[in-house]
Amino acid sequence: MADTFDAIVIGGGPGGYNAAIRLGQLGLSAACIDKRGAFGGTCLNVGCIPSKALLHASERLHEAENDFARLGIKAKVSLDLPQMMAQKTKVVGELTRGVEFLLKKNKAEAIVGEARITAPGKVSVRLADGKTRELTAKNIIIATGSDVAQLPGVAIDEKQIVSSTGAIALESVPKRLLVVGAGVIGLELGSVWRRLGSEVTVVEFLDRVTPGVDLEVSKAFQRVLTKQGLSFQLSTKVTGVEKTKSGLKVTVEPAAGGDKSVIETDVMLVAIGRVPYTANLGLAEVGVAMDKRGRVITDNHYRTNVPGIWAVGDCREGVMLAHKAEDEAVACAELIAGKAGHVNYDAIPSVIYTFPEVATVGKSEEELKAAGVAYKVGKFPFTANARAKTIAATDGFVKILADAKTDRVLGCAIIGPEAGNLIAEVVLAMEFGASSEDIARTCHSHPTLTEAVRQAAMGVEGWTMQM
Repeated sequence: MADTFDAIVIGGGPGGYNAAIRLGQLGLSAACIDKRGAFGGTCLNVGCIPSKALLHASERLHEAENDFARLGIKAKVSLDLPQMMAQKTKVVGELTRGVEFLLKKNKAEAIVGEARITAPGKVSVRLADGKTRELTAKNIIIATGSDVAQLPGVAIDEKQIVSSTGAIALESVPKRLLVVGAGVIGLELGSVWRRLGSEVTVVEFLDRVTPGVDLEVSKAFQRVLTKQGLSFQLSTKVTGVEKTKSGLKVTVEPAAGGDKSVIETDVMLVAIGRVPYTANLGLAEVGVAMDKRGRVITDNHYRTNVPGIWAVGDCREGVMLAHKAEDEAVACAELIAGKAGHVNYDAIPSVIYTFPEVATVGKSEEELKAAGVAYKVGKFPFTANARAKTIAATDGFVKILADAKTDRVLGCAIIGPEAGNLIAEVVLAMEFGASSEDIARTCHSHPTLTEAVRQAAMGVEGWTMQM
């Protein structure tokens, strides 16, 4: 078995396995090392994929319980949580095995073990059986991803106090669930357990949900989630947790300081973000520079300060998204192969997979105002979209932002049905430097949800036709 490669990739998540696959496609030998035992990283194993399986299943249950009757469908349904979890596990298994197949197909060696860089071009791997394998390569790509951010003074046990990992594997529906953090993970998993029967309270340190999302969309999103039964305590911080015979007593107080109060709950989900996973890799010993947040510092071409060592994905700067890691991985592999790899960071979408979904790309109004950019806005509500009416999913709207002088699309935010799919049209438009008029004058099928995007684009120049 060869121990010398053109490139060694540390990490088997979306950044790592896609880097190894692209290297193989470009004719370079690669090893992809991951210590989990099942490739695919956090995303496939305990993140994006299992959470989306539960979101889908819980939405179908809610639909059957609440919406079928008015559609003329009579049905009696009940929750089978073990089967729901089994289906989730089945999907995860199929996809992780698929990654291993793709690595093999592209002649990249998948190695299960814990990697450590011992010198530029050298990686020591402690294998599952305790043996060590020494690998060499001209290039090393760090793609180790991120880990759960810890709440100071709170120990996660994945039973009563859980991270996202524990929240996708609860054995029963908690009567009360306290979610700490009103970001993507907290709201997605909070909505899952709300639909399955939990009383869900969300505590957020900031004065709004979904920080970073267009403020108008964020406010509309909170209203929709409140209507669905989630309750919110904003500008609030957790200061302590006590385990009792009946559950948990969580002490909270205003973010700015003030009187304490206690929230009693059965399970607490800590979802305050993620931190780069860069520990125990030997980075400091070989001189790889890192910032104060523990992220690997790279230039615009993913090169660290140590020649031959590169980094992509969550472990370097930027948003922590699987598809951002994938794009960086492809670009990095192409640069290693002598090609012109590039990522357009203005055209990376972000999606919250609740119902309705929230999807964004590019700049928000707040960012454009702060930068002093003159812009125009086009909006269109799903209440005026024929397809949304027929599927009884009319919450939300499409909002497109374009440069006031050039009409070039600068950003888009969508809250509504299939927002994650609808945003792709705008992402493509931005990738090609399109104007709002380009979208507005492109024929869209009727009746479809995509027409809402077109009507919003028409609205930038004030000629929305269907409202």
